[in-house]
Amino acid sequence: MNKRTVLDATRELLRELGLTTVFGNPGTTEVPFLTDWPDDFDYVLGLQESAVVAMADAYAQANRQAVLVNLHSAGGVGHGLGSLFTAYRNRTPLIILAGQQNRALLPHDPFLGAVAAPEFPKPYVKWSIEPACAEDVPAALARAYHVATQAPPGPVFVSVPADDWTATTERPVIARPRVRGFAPDPEAVDELATALASSERPAIVVGSAVDQDAAVEETVAFAERTNAGVYVAPMSSRCSFPEDHPLFQGFLEPERGAVSDRLKGHDLVVVLGAPAFTYHVDRGRGDAAMPPLFIVSDDEQILARAFDGTGIRATPKLGIRALLNAVVRSDRPAPSPRTRPTTPSGQALTGAFVYATLAELLPDNAIVVEEAPSHRGVLHDHLPITATDTGFLTVASGTLGYGVPGAVGAALGRPDRKVVGVIGDGSSMYGIQALWTAARHDLPVTILILDNTEYAAVRIFGDSIGGAKLPGTELGGIDFAALAAGMGCHSVTITEPSSLAPGLTAALDDKRPTLVHIRVTSAEKSLY
Repeated sequence: MNKRTVLDATRELLRELGLTTVFGNPGTTEVPFLTDWPDDFDYVLGLQESAVVAMADAYAQANRQAVLVNLHSAGGVGHGLGSLFTAYRNRTPLIILAGQQNRALLPHDPFLGAVAAPEFPKPYVKWSIEPACAEDVPAALARAYHVATQAPPGPVFVSVPADDWTATTERPVIARPRVRGFAPDPEAVDELATALASSERPAIVVGSAVDQDAAVEETVAFAERTNAGVYVAPMSSRCSFPEDHPLFQGFLEPERGAVSDRLKGHDLVVVLGAPAFTYHVDRGRGDAAMPPLFIVSDDEQILARAFDGTGIRATPKLGIRALLNAVVRSDRPAPSPRTRPTTPSGQALTGAFVYATLAELLPDNAIVVEEAPSHRGVLHDHLPITATDTGFLTVASGTLGYGVPGAVGAALGRPDRKVVGVIGDGSSMYGIQALWTAARHDLPVTILILDNTEYAAVRIFGDSIGGAKLPGTELGGIDFAALAAGMGCHSVTITEPSSLAPGLTAALDDKRPTLVHIRVTSAEKSLY
Protein backbone atom coordinates (compact mmCIF):
# COMPACT_ATOMS: atom_id res chain seq x y z
CA MET A 1 0.00 0.00 0.00
CA ASN A 2 1.40 3.40 -1.03
CA LYS A 3 2.12 5.73 1.83
CA ARG A 4 0.79 9.28 1.80
CA THR A 5 3.50 11.77 0.88
CA VAL A 6 3.93 15.45 1.62
CA LEU A 7 3.10 16.08 -2.04
CA ASP A 8 -0.15 14.10 -1.69
CA ALA A 9 -1.12 16.06 1.43
CA THR A 10 -0.25 19.37 -0.22
CA ARG A 11 -2.31 18.68 -3.32
CA GLU A 12 -5.29 17.74 -1.16
CA LEU A 13 -4.90 21.04 0.67
CA LEU A 14 -4.54 23.07 -2.52
CA ARG A 15 -7.75 21.55 -3.88
CA GLU A 16 -9.66 22.44 -0.75
CA LEU A 17 -8.32 26.00 -0.81
CA GLY A 18 -9.14 26.47 -4.51
CA LEU A 19 -5.47 26.85 -5.46
CA THR A 20 -5.47 24.54 -8.48
CA THR A 21 -4.32 27.16 -11.00
CA VAL A 22 -0.56 27.52 -10.66
CA PHE A 23 1.58 30.10 -12.46
CA GLY A 24 5.20 29.20 -12.93
CA ASN A 25 8.45 28.76 -14.80
CA PRO A 26 10.01 25.43 -13.84
CA GLY A 27 13.53 24.52 -12.83
CA THR A 28 15.11 21.34 -11.57
CA THR A 29 14.33 22.12 -7.91
CA GLU A 30 10.62 22.22 -8.81
CA VAL A 31 10.51 18.84 -10.59
CA PRO A 32 9.43 16.85 -7.50
CA PHE A 33 6.51 19.26 -6.93
CA LEU A 34 5.44 19.17 -10.59
CA THR A 35 5.84 15.45 -11.33
CA ASP A 36 2.67 13.49 -12.13
CA TRP A 37 0.78 16.75 -12.53
CA PRO A 38 -2.92 16.24 -11.64
CA ASP A 39 -5.49 16.47 -14.40
CA ASP A 40 -7.63 18.81 -12.31
CA PHE A 41 -4.79 21.35 -11.88
CA ASP A 42 -3.87 24.02 -14.45
CA TYR A 43 -0.25 25.09 -14.93
CA VAL A 44 0.18 28.50 -16.57
CA LEU A 45 3.66 28.67 -18.04
CA GLY A 46 5.43 31.99 -18.41
CA LEU A 47 8.79 32.44 -20.08
CA GLN A 48 10.35 34.68 -17.43
CA GLU A 49 9.63 34.86 -13.73
CA SER A 50 8.89 38.57 -13.58
CA ALA A 51 6.14 38.05 -16.17
CA VAL A 52 4.92 34.97 -14.30
CA VAL A 53 4.44 36.91 -11.06
CA ALA A 54 2.77 39.82 -12.87
CA MET A 55 0.35 37.49 -14.67
CA ALA A 56 -0.55 35.87 -11.37
CA ASP A 57 -0.95 39.30 -9.75
CA ALA A 58 -3.57 40.44 -12.26
CA TYR A 59 -5.26 37.03 -12.24
CA ALA A 60 -5.66 37.25 -8.46
CA GLN A 61 -6.79 40.89 -8.60
CA ALA A 62 -9.38 40.19 -11.30
CA ASN A 63 -10.74 37.20 -9.37
CA ARG A 64 -10.32 38.60 -5.85
CA GLN A 65 -8.77 35.25 -4.93
CA ALA A 66 -5.40 33.97 -3.81
CA VAL A 67 -3.23 32.23 -6.39
CA LEU A 68 -0.17 29.98 -6.18
CA VAL A 69 3.06 30.92 -7.99
CA ASN A 70 5.84 28.34 -8.34
CA LEU A 71 9.33 29.85 -8.80
CA HIS A 72 12.79 28.35 -9.16
CA SER A 73 15.08 28.57 -6.15
CA ALA A 74 17.07 31.81 -5.69
CA GLY A 75 17.52 32.66 -9.37
CA GLY A 76 13.84 32.44 -10.27
CA VAL A 77 12.79 34.31 -7.16
CA GLY A 78 15.37 36.96 -7.98
CA HIS A 79 13.99 37.40 -11.48
CA GLY A 80 10.51 37.82 -10.04
CA LEU A 81 11.34 40.30 -7.26
CA GLY A 82 10.39 43.43 -9.20
CA SER A 83 6.92 42.06 -9.84
CA LEU A 84 6.74 40.77 -6.27
CA PHE A 85 7.32 44.35 -5.10
CA THR A 86 4.39 45.42 -7.29
CA ALA A 87 2.21 42.63 -5.88
CA TYR A 88 3.06 43.83 -2.37
CA ARG A 89 2.05 47.41 -3.22
CA ASN A 90 -1.03 46.10 -5.04
CA ARG A 91 -2.01 44.13 -1.91
CA THR A 92 -2.25 40.95 -3.96
CA PRO A 93 -2.68 37.59 -2.16
CA LEU A 94 0.04 35.64 -3.96
CA ILE A 95 1.48 32.49 -2.41
CA ILE A 96 5.03 32.18 -3.74
CA LEU A 97 6.14 28.55 -3.53
CA ALA A 98 9.86 28.43 -4.31
CA GLY A 99 12.00 25.40 -4.92
CA GLN A 100 15.09 24.73 -2.83
CA GLN A 101 17.91 22.22 -3.07
CA ASN A 102 17.73 18.91 -1.19
CA ARG A 103 18.11 19.24 2.57
CA ALA A 104 21.04 16.82 2.57
CA LEU A 105 22.98 19.15 0.26
CA LEU A 106 22.23 22.48 1.94
CA PRO A 107 25.19 22.36 4.40
CA HIS A 108 27.51 22.20 1.37
CA ASP A 109 26.24 25.43 -0.27
CA PRO A 110 25.12 23.46 -3.34
CA PHE A 111 24.53 24.50 -6.91
CA LEU A 112 21.02 26.06 -7.10
CA GLY A 113 20.82 26.30 -3.34
CA ALA A 114 19.14 29.40 -1.89
CA VAL A 115 21.03 30.79 1.11
CA ALA A 116 18.68 32.11 3.81
CA ALA A 117 15.78 31.66 1.37
CA PRO A 118 13.03 33.15 3.58
CA GLU A 119 15.03 36.38 3.92
CA PHE A 120 15.44 36.95 0.19
CA PRO A 121 11.99 38.42 -0.63
CA LYS A 122 11.73 40.52 2.54
CA PRO A 123 10.42 43.12 3.25
CA TYR A 124 7.96 42.79 0.37
CA VAL A 125 6.10 39.75 1.69
CA LYS A 126 3.78 39.58 4.66
CA TRP A 127 5.29 36.32 5.89
CA SER A 128 7.98 33.88 4.76
CA ILE A 129 9.23 30.49 5.86
CA GLU A 130 11.30 27.46 4.96
CA PRO A 131 9.67 24.72 7.04
CA ALA A 132 11.87 23.05 9.63
CA CYS A 133 11.04 19.59 8.32
CA ALA A 134 9.21 18.01 5.40
CA GLU A 135 6.07 17.20 7.38
CA ASP A 136 5.64 20.89 8.19
CA VAL A 137 5.18 21.84 4.53
CA PRO A 138 1.38 21.45 4.20
CA ALA A 139 0.76 23.33 7.46
CA ALA A 140 3.11 26.10 6.32
CA LEU A 141 1.16 26.46 3.07
CA ALA A 142 -2.14 26.55 4.95
CA ARG A 143 -0.79 29.31 7.17
CA ALA A 144 0.58 31.15 4.13
CA TYR A 145 -2.88 31.13 2.55
CA HIS A 146 -4.51 32.64 5.61
CA VAL A 147 -1.81 35.29 6.02
CA ALA A 148 -2.03 36.23 2.32
CA THR A 149 -5.80 36.56 2.29
CA GLN A 150 -6.35 38.31 5.64
CA ALA A 151 -6.75 42.06 5.42
CA PRO A 152 -4.67 43.80 4.37
CA PRO A 153 -3.92 41.08 1.81
CA GLY A 154 -0.51 40.60 0.26
CA PRO A 155 2.09 38.11 -0.97
CA VAL A 156 3.72 35.43 1.16
CA PHE A 157 6.69 33.13 0.53
CA VAL A 158 7.31 29.44 1.23
CA SER A 159 10.62 27.77 0.32
CA VAL A 160 10.47 23.95 0.06
CA PRO A 161 13.51 21.68 -0.37
CA ALA A 162 13.09 19.34 -3.31
CA ASP A 163 13.28 16.13 -1.29
CA ASP A 164 10.49 17.23 1.07
CA TRP A 165 7.82 16.32 -1.47
CA THR A 166 8.54 12.56 -1.38
CA ALA A 167 8.71 12.33 2.42
CA THR A 168 5.84 10.47 4.04
CA THR A 169 3.39 12.05 6.45
CA GLU A 170 0.40 11.03 8.52
CA ARG A 171 -0.33 14.51 9.83
CA PRO A 172 -3.83 15.78 9.07
CA VAL A 173 -4.11 19.20 7.46
CA ILE A 174 -7.43 20.97 7.73
CA ALA A 175 -8.31 23.63 5.12
CA ARG A 176 -10.01 26.18 7.33
CA PRO A 177 -12.33 28.79 5.80
CA ARG A 178 -10.84 32.07 4.70
CA VAL A 179 -10.87 34.70 7.46
CA ARG A 180 -13.51 37.33 6.77
CA GLY A 181 -13.18 41.11 6.99
CA PHE A 182 -13.81 43.17 10.10
CA ALA A 183 -16.16 46.02 10.98
CA PRO A 184 -15.20 49.37 12.53
CA ASP A 185 -15.57 50.43 16.15
CA PRO A 186 -19.16 51.73 16.58
CA GLU A 187 -18.04 54.80 18.54
CA ALA A 188 -15.64 55.74 15.75
CA VAL A 189 -18.45 55.41 13.20
CA ASP A 190 -20.70 57.63 15.33
CA GLU A 191 -17.93 60.23 15.54
CA LEU A 192 -17.60 60.31 11.77
CA ALA A 193 -21.37 60.40 11.27
CA THR A 194 -21.60 63.38 13.63
CA ALA A 195 -18.86 65.19 11.72
CA LEU A 196 -20.66 64.54 8.43
CA ALA A 197 -23.94 65.82 9.82
CA SER A 198 -22.36 69.19 10.63
CA SER A 199 -20.28 69.41 7.45
CA GLU A 200 -21.32 71.79 4.70
CA ARG A 201 -18.87 70.70 1.99
CA PRO A 202 -17.69 67.12 2.55
CA ALA A 203 -15.54 65.15 0.14
CA ILE A 204 -14.71 61.48 -0.25
CA VAL A 205 -11.36 60.16 -1.49
CA VAL A 206 -11.40 56.56 -2.73
CA GLY A 207 -8.48 54.18 -3.13
CA SER A 208 -7.90 50.81 -4.72
CA ALA A 209 -8.87 48.82 -1.63
CA VAL A 210 -12.52 49.82 -2.18
CA ASP A 211 -12.79 47.98 -5.50
CA GLN A 212 -10.52 45.22 -4.26
CA ASP A 213 -13.11 44.53 -1.53
CA ALA A 214 -16.01 44.76 -4.03
CA ALA A 215 -17.35 47.84 -2.24
CA VAL A 216 -17.91 50.25 -5.14
CA GLU A 217 -21.70 50.03 -5.03
CA GLU A 218 -21.67 50.77 -1.30
CA THR A 219 -19.35 53.72 -1.94
CA VAL A 220 -21.69 55.13 -4.58
CA ALA A 221 -24.59 54.82 -2.13
CA PHE A 222 -22.56 56.55 0.60
CA ALA A 223 -21.60 59.42 -1.73
CA GLU A 224 -25.20 59.88 -2.89
CA ARG A 225 -26.52 59.82 0.66
CA THR A 226 -24.06 62.49 1.80
CA ASN A 227 -23.97 64.50 -1.47
CA ALA A 228 -20.20 64.49 -1.22
CA GLY A 229 -17.86 65.00 -4.14
CA VAL A 230 -15.63 61.99 -4.83
CA TYR A 231 -11.94 62.09 -5.75
CA VAL A 232 -9.56 59.27 -6.63
CA ALA A 233 -6.56 58.95 -4.32
CA PRO A 234 -3.10 59.59 -5.82
CA MET A 235 -1.63 56.62 -7.72
CA SER A 236 -4.67 54.40 -7.15
CA SER A 237 -4.25 51.06 -8.91
CA ARG A 238 -7.97 50.30 -9.36
CA CYS A 239 -11.12 52.25 -10.21
CA SER A 240 -13.24 52.55 -7.08
CA PHE A 241 -15.92 54.98 -8.27
CA PRO A 242 -17.62 55.26 -11.69
CA GLU A 243 -15.99 58.16 -13.47
CA ASP A 244 -19.16 59.19 -15.30
CA HIS A 245 -21.08 59.73 -12.04
CA PRO A 246 -22.23 63.33 -11.40
CA LEU A 247 -20.46 63.35 -8.00
CA PHE A 248 -17.10 62.33 -9.47
CA GLN A 249 -14.61 65.19 -9.12
CA GLY A 250 -11.43 63.78 -10.65
CA PHE A 251 -8.00 62.60 -9.60
CA LEU A 252 -5.66 63.84 -6.90
CA GLU A 253 -2.02 64.30 -7.86
CA PRO A 254 0.79 62.72 -5.82
CA GLU A 255 2.12 65.94 -4.28
CA ARG A 256 1.00 67.37 -0.93
CA GLY A 257 0.52 70.92 -2.12
CA ALA A 258 -1.60 69.78 -5.06
CA VAL A 259 -3.75 67.60 -2.80
CA SER A 260 -4.18 70.51 -0.39
CA ASP A 261 -5.20 72.83 -3.22
CA ARG A 262 -7.83 70.39 -4.54
CA LEU A 263 -9.33 69.69 -1.12
CA LYS A 264 -9.16 73.14 0.46
CA GLY A 265 -12.73 73.94 -0.55
CA HIS A 266 -14.03 71.12 1.65
CA ASP A 267 -14.55 71.24 5.38
CA LEU A 268 -14.34 67.45 5.87
CA VAL A 269 -12.67 64.67 3.89
CA VAL A 270 -13.38 60.94 4.29
CA VAL A 271 -10.62 58.74 2.85
CA LEU A 272 -11.79 55.21 2.00
CA GLY A 273 -9.38 52.38 1.26
CA ALA A 274 -6.34 54.55 0.52
CA PRO A 275 -3.35 56.10 2.23
CA ALA A 276 -3.66 59.76 3.14
CA PHE A 277 -1.79 60.32 0.91
CA THR A 278 0.71 58.76 -1.55
CA TYR A 279 3.24 61.29 -2.90
CA HIS A 280 5.72 61.08 -5.76
CA VAL A 281 7.20 64.58 -5.96
CA ASP A 282 8.19 67.21 -3.41
CA ARG A 283 7.63 70.83 -4.35
CA GLY A 284 8.52 72.27 -0.97
CA ARG A 285 4.96 72.30 0.36
CA GLY A 286 5.24 69.57 2.95
CA ASP A 287 3.39 71.72 5.48
CA ALA A 288 0.42 72.48 3.21
CA ALA A 289 -2.78 72.41 5.26
CA MET A 290 -5.37 69.67 4.91
CA PRO A 291 -9.04 69.80 5.86
CA PRO A 292 -10.15 67.61 8.79
CA LEU A 293 -9.69 63.98 7.71
CA PHE A 294 -11.18 60.62 8.62
CA ILE A 295 -9.27 57.64 7.19
CA VAL A 296 -11.06 54.29 6.90
CA SER A 297 -8.55 51.52 6.17
CA ASP A 298 -7.89 47.88 6.99
CA ASP A 299 -4.13 48.57 7.07
CA GLU A 300 -2.70 49.55 10.45
CA GLN A 301 0.43 50.96 8.79
CA ILE A 302 -1.60 53.37 6.67
CA LEU A 303 -3.43 54.57 9.77
CA ALA A 304 -0.23 54.84 11.81
CA ARG A 305 1.84 56.84 9.32
CA ALA A 306 -0.82 59.37 8.32
CA PHE A 307 0.29 62.91 9.23
CA ASP A 308 -3.30 64.12 9.52
CA GLY A 309 -6.70 62.86 10.49
CA THR A 310 -8.58 60.32 12.59
CA GLY A 311 -8.12 56.66 11.73
CA ILE A 312 -10.89 54.05 11.68
CA ARG A 313 -9.77 50.48 11.14
CA ALA A 314 -12.10 48.29 9.07
CA THR A 315 -12.16 46.43 5.81
CA PRO A 316 -13.73 48.70 3.18
CA LYS A 317 -17.03 46.95 2.52
CA LEU A 318 -17.90 46.50 6.20
CA GLY A 319 -16.63 49.98 7.04
CA ILE A 320 -18.73 51.67 4.38
CA ARG A 321 -21.79 49.60 5.25
CA ALA A 322 -21.43 50.76 8.86
CA LEU A 323 -21.30 54.36 7.66
CA LEU A 324 -24.40 53.85 5.53
CA ASN A 325 -26.24 52.61 8.60
CA ALA A 326 -25.12 55.64 10.62
CA VAL A 327 -25.69 58.60 8.29
CA VAL A 328 -28.94 60.09 7.09
CA ARG A 329 -29.60 61.44 3.62
CA SER A 330 -28.31 64.99 3.32
CA ASP A 331 -30.09 67.90 1.71
CA ARG A 332 -26.86 69.86 1.23
CA PRO A 333 -26.29 70.88 -2.39
CA ALA A 334 -24.22 68.48 -4.46
CA PRO A 335 -20.96 69.77 -5.98
CA SER A 336 -20.96 70.73 -9.64
CA PRO A 337 -20.08 67.85 -11.97
CA ARG A 338 -16.54 67.63 -13.25
CA THR A 339 -15.89 69.34 -16.58
CA ARG A 340 -14.00 67.11 -18.98
CA PRO A 341 -11.53 68.41 -21.57
CA THR A 342 -12.73 68.69 -25.14
CA THR A 343 -12.34 65.67 -27.38
CA PRO A 344 -9.09 65.74 -29.40
CA SER A 345 -9.49 66.67 -33.03
CA GLY A 346 -7.66 63.69 -34.44
CA GLN A 347 -5.31 65.76 -36.58
CA ALA A 348 -2.40 63.99 -34.87
CA LEU A 349 -2.04 60.50 -33.42
CA THR A 350 -1.73 61.66 -29.81
CA GLY A 351 -2.24 59.63 -26.67
CA ALA A 352 -5.32 61.73 -25.95
CA PHE A 353 -6.80 60.86 -29.34
CA VAL A 354 -6.10 57.15 -28.78
CA TYR A 355 -7.87 57.17 -25.42
CA ALA A 356 -10.82 59.19 -26.72
CA THR A 357 -11.24 56.77 -29.62
CA LEU A 358 -10.92 53.75 -27.34
CA ALA A 359 -13.58 55.22 -25.05
CA GLU A 360 -16.04 55.18 -27.96
CA LEU A 361 -15.22 51.60 -28.95
CA LEU A 362 -14.55 49.85 -25.63
CA PRO A 363 -17.06 47.06 -24.98
CA ASP A 364 -19.34 47.37 -21.98
CA ASN A 365 -17.91 45.79 -18.83
CA ALA A 366 -14.39 45.62 -20.25
CA ILE A 367 -11.33 45.48 -18.00
CA VAL A 368 -8.59 47.99 -18.86
CA VAL A 369 -5.06 47.06 -17.78
CA GLU A 370 -2.80 50.10 -18.03
CA GLU A 371 0.91 50.82 -17.85
CA ALA A 372 1.70 53.95 -19.84
CA PRO A 373 2.94 56.41 -17.20
CA SER A 374 3.52 59.39 -19.45
CA HIS A 375 -0.05 59.13 -20.77
CA ARG A 376 -1.81 58.64 -17.43
CA GLY A 377 -3.10 62.21 -17.39
CA VAL A 378 -4.79 61.94 -20.78
CA LEU A 379 -6.23 58.57 -19.81
CA HIS A 380 -7.94 60.30 -16.88
CA ASP A 381 -9.22 62.99 -19.22
CA HIS A 382 -10.49 60.89 -22.09
CA LEU A 383 -11.14 57.28 -21.01
CA PRO A 384 -13.63 57.26 -18.13
CA ILE A 385 -13.78 53.93 -16.33
CA THR A 386 -17.40 53.28 -15.45
CA ALA A 387 -17.51 49.62 -14.39
CA THR A 388 -18.30 49.02 -10.73
CA ASP A 389 -16.41 45.70 -10.62
CA THR A 390 -12.73 45.52 -11.58
CA GLY A 391 -12.88 47.95 -14.48
CA PHE A 392 -9.26 49.05 -14.25
CA LEU A 393 -5.96 47.53 -13.10
CA THR A 394 -2.51 49.08 -12.95
CA VAL A 395 0.51 49.19 -10.63
CA ALA A 396 0.58 50.80 -7.21
CA SER A 397 4.38 50.43 -7.12
CA GLY A 398 5.55 52.42 -10.15
CA THR A 399 7.68 49.43 -11.14
CA LEU A 400 7.47 48.65 -14.85
CA GLY A 401 6.70 45.18 -16.17
CA TYR A 402 3.08 44.68 -15.12
CA GLY A 403 1.17 45.80 -18.19
CA VAL A 404 1.52 43.08 -20.82
CA PRO A 405 1.51 40.15 -18.38
CA GLY A 406 -1.20 41.87 -16.36
CA ALA A 407 -3.49 41.96 -19.38
CA VAL A 408 -2.80 38.28 -20.01
CA GLY A 409 -3.40 37.33 -16.38
CA ALA A 410 -6.65 39.29 -16.21
CA ALA A 411 -7.84 37.62 -19.42
CA LEU A 412 -7.05 34.21 -17.95
CA GLY A 413 -8.86 35.06 -14.74
CA ARG A 414 -11.96 36.65 -16.24
CA PRO A 415 -12.85 34.90 -19.52
CA ASP A 416 -16.32 36.44 -19.16
CA ARG A 417 -14.90 39.96 -19.68
CA LYS A 418 -13.11 41.64 -22.57
CA VAL A 419 -9.61 42.65 -21.44
CA VAL A 420 -7.76 45.51 -23.11
CA GLY A 421 -4.18 46.40 -22.21
CA VAL A 422 -2.82 49.90 -22.88
CA ILE A 423 0.94 49.80 -22.45
CA GLY A 424 3.80 52.17 -23.18
CA ASP A 425 6.55 51.02 -25.50
CA GLY A 426 9.18 51.15 -22.77
CA SER A 427 6.94 49.47 -20.19
CA SER A 428 6.02 46.65 -22.54
CA MET A 429 9.58 45.39 -22.95
CA TYR A 430 9.80 44.44 -19.26
CA GLY A 431 7.16 41.73 -19.74
CA ILE A 432 6.79 41.16 -23.47
CA GLN A 433 7.30 37.39 -22.96
CA ALA A 434 3.71 37.18 -21.71
CA LEU A 435 2.52 37.41 -25.33
CA TRP A 436 3.67 33.81 -25.74
CA THR A 437 1.39 32.76 -22.88
CA ALA A 438 -1.51 34.66 -24.45
CA ALA A 439 -0.97 32.77 -27.70
CA ARG A 440 -0.56 29.42 -25.93
CA HIS A 441 -3.95 29.87 -24.26
CA ASP A 442 -5.54 31.52 -27.32
CA LEU A 443 -6.85 34.40 -25.23
CA PRO A 444 -9.11 37.03 -26.84
CA VAL A 445 -7.03 39.82 -25.29
CA THR A 446 -6.25 43.09 -27.09
CA ILE A 447 -3.01 44.88 -26.19
CA LEU A 448 -2.34 48.43 -27.39
CA ILE A 449 1.29 49.58 -27.43
CA LEU A 450 1.57 53.37 -27.31
CA ASP A 451 4.95 53.88 -28.96
CA ASN A 452 6.44 57.34 -28.46
CA THR A 453 10.00 55.99 -28.90
CA GLU A 454 11.18 56.95 -25.41
CA TYR A 455 10.96 56.48 -21.69
CA ALA A 456 8.85 59.61 -21.72
CA ALA A 457 7.97 59.67 -18.02
CA VAL A 458 11.67 59.77 -17.10
CA ARG A 459 12.41 62.44 -19.68
CA ILE A 460 9.44 64.58 -18.63
CA PHE A 461 10.33 64.31 -14.96
CA GLY A 462 13.92 65.24 -15.77
CA ASP A 463 12.74 68.28 -17.70
CA SER A 464 10.49 69.33 -14.82
CA ILE A 465 13.38 69.53 -12.34
CA GLY A 466 15.66 71.37 -14.74
CA GLY A 467 17.62 68.38 -15.94
CA ALA A 468 19.49 68.45 -19.24
CA LYS A 469 21.18 65.88 -21.47
CA LEU A 470 19.53 63.00 -19.63
CA PRO A 471 20.85 59.71 -21.07
CA GLY A 472 19.00 56.45 -21.46
CA THR A 473 15.55 57.76 -22.36
CA GLU A 474 15.53 57.40 -26.16
CA LEU A 475 14.13 54.19 -27.61
CA GLY A 476 12.70 53.60 -31.07
CA GLY A 477 13.37 50.97 -33.67
CA ILE A 478 11.33 48.25 -31.94
CA ASP A 479 9.07 46.33 -34.30
CA PHE A 480 6.28 45.34 -31.93
CA ALA A 481 4.23 43.70 -34.66
CA ALA A 482 7.13 41.41 -35.46
CA LEU A 483 7.66 40.63 -31.76
CA ALA A 484 4.01 39.69 -31.41
CA ALA A 485 4.05 37.55 -34.53
CA GLY A 486 7.18 35.79 -33.32
CA MET A 487 5.32 34.75 -30.17
CA GLY A 488 2.22 33.59 -32.01
CA CYS A 489 -0.03 36.63 -31.67
CA HIS A 490 -1.87 38.54 -34.37
CA SER A 491 -0.68 42.11 -34.81
CA VAL A 492 -1.38 45.37 -36.59
CA THR A 493 0.53 48.66 -36.82
CA ILE A 494 -1.23 52.05 -36.90
CA THR A 495 0.66 55.16 -37.95
CA GLU A 496 -2.11 57.55 -39.08
CA PRO A 497 -5.07 59.02 -37.17
CA SER A 498 -7.49 57.94 -39.88
CA SER A 499 -6.52 54.29 -39.38
CA LEU A 500 -7.08 54.29 -35.63
CA ALA A 501 -10.83 53.71 -35.32
CA PRO A 502 -11.06 50.95 -37.97
CA GLY A 503 -7.88 49.32 -36.68
CA LEU A 504 -9.08 49.30 -33.06
CA THR A 505 -12.55 48.11 -34.07
CA ALA A 506 -11.10 45.10 -35.88
CA ALA A 507 -8.68 44.32 -33.06
CA LEU A 508 -11.36 44.49 -30.36
CA ASP A 509 -13.61 42.17 -32.40
CA ASP A 510 -10.82 39.68 -33.03
CA LYS A 511 -11.03 36.54 -30.88
CA ARG A 512 -7.29 35.96 -31.18
CA PRO A 513 -4.68 37.56 -28.93
CA THR A 514 -3.95 40.77 -30.82
CA LEU A 515 -1.29 43.44 -30.39
CA VAL A 516 -1.94 46.90 -31.83
CA HIS A 517 1.24 48.91 -32.33
CA ILE A 518 0.31 52.61 -32.35
CA ARG A 519 3.01 55.13 -33.20
CA VAL A 520 1.87 58.10 -31.11
CA THR A 521 3.33 61.57 -30.98
CA SER A 522 5.58 62.67 -28.15
CA ALA A 523 3.92 62.63 -24.71
CA GLU A 524 2.60 65.65 -22.84
CA LYS A 525 4.99 68.06 -21.17
CA SER A 526 4.25 67.36 -17.51
CA LEU A 527 3.33 64.33 -15.45
CA TYR A 528 1.31 66.24 -12.83
